[in-house]
Amino acid sequence: MTTTFLKRQKEMKRVEKSKMKEQQRAQRKLDKKEKKDSGQSGPEIDMNPPELDIFNDVNFDSPR
Repeated sequence: MTTTFLKRQKEMKRVEKSKMKEQQRAQRKLDKKEKKDSGQSGPEIDMNPPELDIFNDVNFDSPR
């Protein structure tokens, strides 16, 4: 009798895990769609970080 109970518990856990995975897939799909709709295709990248900005040190008025 305990074997049947354990099997049922195992099956319930499997079904619950399957439902959780399905919800995660649906959420990822929504997130991906929202990201695409907003025009963002990846992580934001700062194109001019201050520590790498080589144009800050250049004096364009000086003769060559």
